[in-house]
Amino acid sequence: MKKFFIEFVTAVSSKKGRWITLAVWVLLVAVLTAVFPSVNKETDNGAANLPDNAMSVKAEKIAKEQYPDNTGTPLLIVWHRTDGLTTQDYQKISSLYQHLEKHPLSAQNFLPPLGKLPPQGLQASASEDGKTIVTPVFMNKKASTEELTSDLSSLKKHLSKVESKSLFDRKISDSGLHVRFTGPVGISTDATALFSKADVTLLIGTVLLVLILLVLLYRSPLLALVPLIGVGFAYGVTNPLLGFLAKEGFITVDSQAVSIMTVLLFGAGTDYCLFLVSKYRECLLEEEDKFTALEHAIKHSGGAILVSALTVVLSLSTLLLAQYGSFHRFAVPFSLVILIMGMAALTLLPALLGILGRAAFYPFVPRTEEMTKKLEEKKGKKVRRIAPHGKFSRKIGNWVTRKPWTVIILSVVLLGALASFVPRIQYTQDLIESFPKDMPSREGFDLMSEHFSQGKLAPLQLIINTEGKKVEIKDQLSKLSYIEEVSEKKEGVKNKEYHSYDITLKEDPYSMEAVDTIPKLNKKVSTILKDSGVEPQDHLWIGGETSKQYDTVKTTERDMKVIVPTVIVIIAALLLIYLRSIVAMVYLILTVLLSYLSALGAGWILVHDVLGISAIQGLIPLYSFVFLVALGEDYNIFMISSIWKNKNKQSNRLAIANGVSETSSVITSAGLILAGTFAVLATLPIQVLLQFGIVTAIGVLLDTFVVRPLLVPAITAVLGRYAYWPGRRWKMKENEEE
Repeated sequence: MKKFFIEFVTAVSSKKGRWITLAVWVLLVAVLTAVFPSVNKETDNGAANLPDNAMSVKAEKIAKEQYPDNTGTPLLIVWHRTDGLTTQDYQKISSLYQHLEKHPLSAQNFLPPLGKLPPQGLQASASEDGKTIVTPVFMNKKASTEELTSDLSSLKKHLSKVESKSLFDRKISDSGLHVRFTGPVGISTDATALFSKADVTLLIGTVLLVLILLVLLYRSPLLALVPLIGVGFAYGVTNPLLGFLAKEGFITVDSQAVSIMTVLLFGAGTDYCLFLVSKYRECLLEEEDKFTALEHAIKHSGGAILVSALTVVLSLSTLLLAQYGSFHRFAVPFSLVILIMGMAALTLLPALLGILGRAAFYPFVPRTEEMTKKLEEKKGKKVRRIAPHGKFSRKIGNWVTRKPWTVIILSVVLLGALASFVPRIQYTQDLIESFPKDMPSREGFDLMSEHFSQGKLAPLQLIINTEGKKVEIKDQLSKLSYIEEVSEKKEGVKNKEYHSYDITLKEDPYSMEAVDTIPKLNKKVSTILKDSGVEPQDHLWIGGETSKQYDTVKTTERDMKVIVPTVIVIIAALLLIYLRSIVAMVYLILTVLLSYLSALGAGWILVHDVLGISAIQGLIPLYSFVFLVALGEDYNIFMISSIWKNKNKQSNRLAIANGVSETSSVITSAGLILAGTFAVLATLPIQVLLQFGIVTAIGVLLDTFVVRPLLVPAITAVLGRYAYWPGRRWKMKENEEE
């Protein structure tokens, strides 16, 4: 199998095969782009995140059946004046609703008769301080984001003519009337616009960063373009394929997945390219024929690239096991893009290198000693020859093998100290906190929070089925310390045995304190039902935003328990197959897990203590785990494979020292580029991406500068030949006389 793989990759980069390979990739991108839609046109940012068996989802379903509400999806218009709303302001509100009655928006479904109310009638609905009022317009539930965006734009134009654009643009703290669109419609349209802008910024920023880093690291403009060409072709294939799968309903893709997929492609894709490019340059120093040198490079690094790509693909595929929608939607785009990038790195990239040869490295062209002598004779002056490995890399390799215990202790102390901050991390499930504070829909939401009872922003909906028995529940719930108000019961339309209550919490309904009240409320209502002779199971449901957040916490906790061990088992199996060493498999996994915890702890320090963010999104631990563990093993595999190959001809200490020096420069370059691409996410105004970018970038840097060059080789040195047990290399006799 290995022989066939090497022969195939060599064939695609041969004198004849290189042009055919390039033509196949060009044709493939052209056909797919022409036939299938772009994935960006098929994104769905409104897809459900919670499974059907979640309590809040069941409550919502029962509510639709028993308490149907055909008004539609609310657009909340927040009107605010710092020194109090005036009679003229209320007249403008009335005028707007009169206008919407005569000229309804295209997606408008139901309009409250606010245009018929006098100013005094509207004033009764304002906040207690008289500074804010919220008026709804209900939109068609089936309306597309594009249609809703167009309607809001029309609404803005109309209000701007009546007043001025400053209604929407001026700072909330400024004097004058302010208008903000929020609620489900306002938030969804703002989020879509935010992600569309972020995608463009992200793509441009990532390309420029990778290009600049490649030029600085390799000092060759042409070589800097080669990995980007490979990445570009991989994106050209992946984008329409995902568009096709999304259009046909096989998968659901959201804007967040597309954004992170772009970063992953450029970061990991460039890494795979550099693994081959660096080995090719090294082989060109020993072999005059560029095709023979390329063949040697493929034999040395092709297997590591293949196993690295498979590790990431299979690890990311485990997200298909997730019940939480956002995790599940990541699986196919991320796995597919890495799979195609791996194929490009093993076919298209060798073909490009076969076409360019030594010219790819201009002006620092790698030559053999004989070629250098001939060039010196021709030019009549000394020509500088490229060194295969830097002096610093060799020093690191020697230090690690001569002082392994010192290296292990220092590395573990550093990583352990950072990991110790993990238990202190505070989490939040409030996604609106993830958006920029100056996003209009968030400003409107914040105004509502400040001027109205927080609990009334998103009340709980308690639904019970009494089976015809008498259940007194309102008075008992009203006495609970965390409940502010309980509404009168409403009987079901189709079944009178269903009773519904709206419950207003004292806490902010989006806070973790409010989320913690859900199991308390569930337990209390269960007790009341039991005392009334009703079995709580399948007779009690709690809906609303707070309940959804509670279900989110439970669902993501379940996903962590399933996916984390699955990823570890998959990586363990791949390492065992590739390295044939149980011992190496164990310590390679343990070091990456330690690196992950350290990255999470360091990320919390930066996010909380430096940026002043009170809590990180609850999705971050699993997001970062899958990426960091899979990508971290990438570097371990590439470095350890070099040690394993050296062990065939060298003593253990020399094999480790040379393995570190051989891979040091390329993995450092790859790590800087991968960390840099994820750090680009931290420049976006979306906190969940900012936090994910920070944690992942820190994790990659720890892998690059601590785990891979120091901790792993030091452990290998301490274990000696036992590091290879029970593989063939374990039986080799040690020879430390170098």
